[in-house]
Amino acid sequence: MTVGVDMGVTGAAGARAMLDLEELLATRLLVQGNSGSGKSHLLRRLLEQSAPWVQQVVIDPEGDFVTLAEKFGHVVVDAERGESDLQRIAARVRQHRISVVLNLEGLDAEQQMRAAAAFLGGLFDADRECWYPVLVVVDEAQLFAPAVAGEVSDESRKVSLGAMTNLMCRGRKRGLAGVIATQRLAKLAKNVAAEASNFLMGRTFLDIDMMRAADLLGMERRQAEAFRDLERGHFIALGPALSRRPVPVRIGEVETQARSTSPKLTPLPDQPTEDARNLLFSAPTAEERERPAPARRPNAPPPPSTNDLLAQLVRDRPTAAAPEEESAEGAQEREAGLAAVMREILADPDAAFRSVAVLYQDFLVRCRIRRVAGRPVDLAEFKRRLAVARAGVDRETALTPEWDAALAAAADLPEDIQGVYLLFARAALAGAPCPGDGEIARICGSRSPGRARRLVQYMEQRGYIVCRADLRGARIVALPDLGRETKPGDQNAPAPGEDARGEAGLFTAG
Repeated sequence: MTVGVDMGVTGAAGARAMLDLEELLATRLLVQGNSGSGKSHLLRRLLEQSAPWVQQVVIDPEGDFVTLAEKFGHVVVDAERGESDLQRIAARVRQHRISVVLNLEGLDAEQQMRAAAAFLGGLFDADRECWYPVLVVVDEAQLFAPAVAGEVSDESRKVSLGAMTNLMCRGRKRGLAGVIATQRLAKLAKNVAAEASNFLMGRTFLDIDMMRAADLLGMERRQAEAFRDLERGHFIALGPALSRRPVPVRIGEVETQARSTSPKLTPLPDQPTEDARNLLFSAPTAEERERPAPARRPNAPPPPSTNDLLAQLVRDRPTAAAPEEESAEGAQEREAGLAAVMREILADPDAAFRSVAVLYQDFLVRCRIRRVAGRPVDLAEFKRRLAVARAGVDRETALTPEWDAALAAAADLPEDIQGVYLLFARAALAGAPCPGDGEIARICGSRSPGRARRLVQYMEQRGYIVCRADLRGARIVALPDLGRETKPGDQNAPAPGEDARGEAGLFTAG
């Protein structure tokens, strides 16, 4: 069944401007016009003409539409309730198909947003068997779906904007047909405005709003000036429920009146000056004494600038506490803990063949488990400790000045050969035979004797070591910076714990 709603007259011929109500329920409506253009009059005409045919819900921020209750039976819902109460009432509205006006008058902006969001959420979340068609009219929609954040909290804005988005984007399948009115399109969230397919554009003066209105109606930019010339109650209509082409519409008369009316000029009272002073400055009457002072919400302070925020962050930054000097006992305890962790790591036969990054992560985890005090060891310090540990120097040698000289000489070498240099230094200081290629390869994290020979050759070419052979062909390595050399040793010897093929012995201990 097709139901036509008489909105007034259209065109110069004065033909009736009929709105297809069923098409409106499926395609939604957007009304735009500056204050005083006749938006509320248009909404009232639509509500009055469609009241016999469809259930209606009005979100009324100013209390203008409560007068519909007297003639058309709308129930006025006072929004000064809890959000749970509003959701429950909204569910009953859908269940019993009762037309209502949600009166938000008397609430501040943030409370209005929360109350409207709760009520719209209750309409949206109704049971499937209650999805009857409902015309949901939202006046001053820019208050509930603002394009940018304002003085209200982000939480309230998100809740309200989400409810309006659900109404306009997903409400059709639930029987909710959104009719939203706004003073300025630029203040209305685009994802809410874009879901409407029918438009009634009234008088507009700002260029940005005129351009957006012209774009929505498919008009050329030069035609946008026409919106400034529209009279009160005159709109340009477009949409499947109204007209396939933009047409001017003059809204018809209404049967009910809003409680607030446009201001009318009235003559000032003829009051002598002395009487006027007495009226203003006389003592308060008994009625005035009993009247409670209205509670006023303080204005929100302006948001701080970026420079103010940065300055506040600098002021509030906690000053770094001076590091406490570590006692000698604490230093020795920390050093013992680090050494114990390093021994645990190198005790693993596969540790020699793992990357330094993997060993470093294992080292940090073990330090936390052992609760080693002090700051964590960084990667550079770990590499130095690893090179010393792999060299296998005993505690007595590590405390000698010669070993300090070896560490100083190794500090100037590339990281990948520091461990090999210290291995030769340990053998030279201890008077031990020169390490074989297998042991050198393990220090480098490899099982290849060829790589060890190439590394020894590289170090000799750079002048870090000097290699020679004795009469039996055993290798001797001299360290010029230390003035020491190793005893002769078999360069083909495998690493300790491995056989001549470089494999771990089957009966090797550990």
